[in-house]
Amino acid sequence: MEIIISNSSGKPIYEQICIQIKNLIMNGTLSAGEALPSMRALAKDLHISVITVQRAYEDLTRDGFIETVSGKGSFVAAPNREFIQEEQLRMAEELLQKVAEIGRAHGISYEQLAGILKLFYEE
Repeated sequence: MEIIISNSSGKPIYEQICIQIKNLIMNGTLSAGEALPSMRALAKDLHISVITVQRAYEDLTRDGFIETVSGKGSFVAAPNREFIQEEQLRMAEELLQKVAEIGRAHGISYEQLAGILKLFYEE
């Protein structure tokens, strides 16, 4: 499992870890039951604090992407379609927000943007 941390990113490190692990789970690179690196091992590999990795793992557990078994480690949770769909919707909302900002800033009408979205959606 390869996680890339960017110091120039506007997102906190724990959030970068969460996003990348969620993406690995959603695209099938990590499958249900697969073990994740221990918090200490991941922190050492990324040269960051164990507390940062712990926060990422706690968020992933809360969101239903991983399960942590005391004394055994953290594992990819069985797929929960509702969580995955909600996560995909959140990502789409972020992208659409950027589209709306670009449209407003450059005088592109809502109708034009909606037409483009409809065209892409129906492809």
